Amino acid sequence: MIHLSNLTRQHGDRVLFKNASFQILPGSRSGLVGPNGAGKTTIFRLITGEEHADAGEISCGKGTVIGYFSQDVGEMAGRSALEEVMAASARTVALGKELRAMEAAMGEPMADDAMADLLARYGDAHEEFEHRGGYDLEARAQAVLTGLGIGPDAYVRPVETFSGGWKMRIALAKILTINPDVLLLDEPTNHLDVESIVWLEEWLASEFKGALLMTSHDRDFMNRLVTRIIEVAGGTITTYGGNYDFYLREREIRREQLLASHRRQQEMLEKEEEFIARFAARASHAAQVQSRVKKLEKIERIEIPAEQRLIRFEFSEPPRSGDDVFRIDSLGKVWSLPGEGEKSVFGGVSGSIRRGDKIAVVGVNGAGKSTFLKVLAGQTEPTAGSVTLGANVNLGYFSQHAMDVLDPKKSVFETVQDALPTATIGVLRNLCAAFLFQGDDIDKRIDKLSGGEKSRVVLATLLARPLNLLILDEPTNHLDIQSREVLLEALRTFTGTVVLVSHDRHFLRSLVTRVFAIDHGEMIPYEGDYDYYLFKSGHKGQAA
Repeated sequence: MIHLSNLTRQHGDRVLFKNASFQILPGSRSGLVGPNGAGKTTIFRLITGEEHADAGEISCGKGTVIGYFSQDVGEMAGRSALEEVMAASARTVALGKELRAMEAAMGEPMADDAMADLLARYGDAHEEFEHRGGYDLEARAQAVLTGLGIGPDAYVRPVETFSGGWKMRIALAKILTINPDVLLLDEPTNHLDVESIVWLEEWLASEFKGALLMTSHDRDFMNRLVTRIIEVAGGTITTYGGNYDFYLREREIRREQLLASHRRQQEMLEKEEEFIARFAARASHAAQVQSRVKKLEKIERIEIPAEQRLIRFEFSEPPRSGDDVFRIDSLGKVWSLPGEGEKSVFGGVSGSIRRGDKIAVVGVNGAGKSTFLKVLAGQTEPTAGSVTLGANVNLGYFSQHAMDVLDPKKSVFETVQDALPTATIGVLRNLCAAFLFQGDDIDKRIDKLSGGEKSRVVLATLLARPLNLLILDEPTNHLDIQSREVLLEALRTFTGTVVLVSHDRHFLRSLVTRVFAIDHGEMIPYEGDYDYYLFKSGHKGQAA
């Protein structure tokens, strides 16, 4: 379907990949992985023609429809949500109009040659219209919007009234609705809640019949959908059969084999070079020496690709809090919305949070998860009831707005140093390295960092402080899989109390010991881990 052959692409002095090849075959399901900046988005842009390779070629089957979802949604205005989604299928809509016009023309008298020509054109247009799913276009657009959390009551809402995160969902719905032959998805799960992620997962698995190439920071999502991993790293592109977990195991095996081959080659080279140095001056060995010199010149040297080293940072033991971290009594929160009156977010919530708990707060978008965390963190006052903080509790709060308070002119190192003024340079460097800031990265200015990098800076400063309670509102947003694993490991070993909201099911499954579910204003506690909650609540589609 799409063949990428001997591609070379570089940005400035940096070679992203050289002489790289792979294929996207009909119905294939591939995950695109690699470190930030390795060239994943470049692959997408090369396929869509937004960029051109420095060498090599890309061939695409005639009539292949490609749909590309990126994080850049562009401007949206002047249409309703449903109209915006259907506008992406302009070619399909135009074909429908052409078919109706040709059907009307067929009822008029005309010469045989003209009728034959009209029938031929009608047949071609009808075949393309059917291939693009023209007969159920509107129904498909409505189903996709609903699946992504935009229900029938919001179909007619002007797109400009939606927030950035909801516009992302509309942009994703546009790409899914065109029903392409090849679907390119760049981080489709960003800005989706768990329910929408599960719907998208099931839709791609059961409804979508085309080829899929995607990047995702959601490990579960990747594992459940892809059967092949394409890794862009170290200036090359490598293909692995299997899902993401298989790729991690296989990559480690291949690296061990490469290290063993490199070691054997180095031993052989050392012996040959020793022979050459020893007998180079002897005329009796001149032919042998010359032969071995030529042999060494022809040998292709095995290179070990650079690999980002993970640094373990020993976080200091937080001070011990009292056994009861929070006592919650009849807690309620009502927001006053301009033009809409009062909206009850939750009410009548009672219970306790105990020392050492690792609690996930779950619920659909808009259920009140972030509001509940804000009330716990003292960022907003409850409307009813009370929250009592326990003895000796030192609280740290992370939200998406935490990144906005970073000083854009300071470097990563200076920001971490401000949070830990008494720490030595060695400790600060190790902390930065533990959160994947190594080498020159620690001197990057905050205003030059991506959203994920800013999140890592805030989390590093938070986790290194003497806190025994962490309240984290979507800490995994913007983080790639490796960064999420770093955070997960840090929170696993954290001996204090954690209350968090996250849409990453692997993260929740690996960490939490209790779940608070907010549903229609009620708080329902589940005294078990995330899988226990899924089982007891009937969310089997999300279970492992």
